[in-house]
Formats: sequence, C-alpha cells, structure tokens
Amino acid sequence: MTSSIKIIDEKLLSDNWYILKKITFEYQRKNGIVETQSREVYDRGNGATILLYNSQKKTVILTRQFRIPTYVNGNKDGMLIETCAGLLDQDEPETAIKRETEEETGYRISEVEKVFEAYMSPGSVTEILYFFIAEYSQEDVANEGGGVEDEEIDVLELPFEKALNMVKTGEIKDGKTIMLLQYLQLHKNF
Repeated sequence: MTSSIKIIDEKLLSDNWYILKKITFEYQRKNGIVETQSREVYDRGNGATILLYNSQKKTVILTRQFRIPTYVNGNKDGMLIETCAGLLDQDEPETAIKRETEEETGYRISEVEKVFEAYMSPGSVTEILYFFIAEYSQEDVANEGGGVEDEEIDVLELPFEKALNMVKTGEIKDGKTIMLLQYLQLHKNF
C-alpha cells in the first residue's frame, strides 16, 4: 500500500549556502489516518563520488581536507580522508565526476564505471550521490590536484589494504569512502 502525501506549505529558512526549507505536509499512514507533519529539508543538489584504483600496484587514491561539520562533531582537527566527490552543478553524473577527479586529484580519467547511487542522509537531505570507480595509472596525471578556489585538498595514494585497515582504526570515517572501499573489495578481487 502506498501512502498519500500532500505538500501543504514550503517555508524558506535559508538560502545562504544551499536551500533549507521547512516543509509541512499531510501524510496518510497505512491505517488510513491522515497526519500533518513538518520537516526541515536541506537541498544542496545531487553529487558524485569516485574511488580511483590501480589493480597492478593495489593502491587507491583518496583525498584529505578540512570539513567543519566533522570538527564541530568531535573530529579534533576537522580533517577527513575521503573519496573524491563533488556536486553535479547541472552536469550529468559521469561528466561531473570526471571534472571533480581532475580538479581534486589531478588525474584525468577517460573511463569511469557507475556502480550504484544512494540517498546518503534521507531523513533531512535531498541529495542523491552517484558512486563511480575507475582504474588509474601514472600516465593519467594531468596536474597536481588539490582542488580549486577555496579548496585545499591533499591527494593520498594508499595501499588498498592500508585503506581498509584505516576504516577499522577509525582513520577513515566517511560513509561514501567506506562504501566504495567495500565495493572494490567485493567486486574487483583486491
């Protein structure tokens, strides 16, 4: 049985960085009762992420950068190790992730493989994240990476086994990164 949903009101709370709205809606529960509920919904657009891997060297490319939300939630220095990622900015996911890969990591990748897509925080954020993997080699280096404009990104080449161990030790705590590392472990015989 599908529930019936009717949007009653949308109130803009902030459009400072992205869009934060308070949405009031009617929701028909499975038992037929209609309830009025309100939720805050954060819309920052959809994004894409990629794990670059080298099957001969058994290495992966990750990034490290400062993330203020992690800092205010207990990450001592705010630095987070993660897969390359970015917003689509009106592009198709494959186009966007190729652009982000070169900007952040310095690797110019021509072939990417989409492996899945997911809502990462569906209780409050509208974003769908498109997940990719791609093989890389030294011949793919186009620049030093590090991001653009106000980004300050370190590029890390790590042995795959070390990256997996960093999940266990808590050095890697980023959900999208953990998902892609586990995908690679399950599907690429690393």
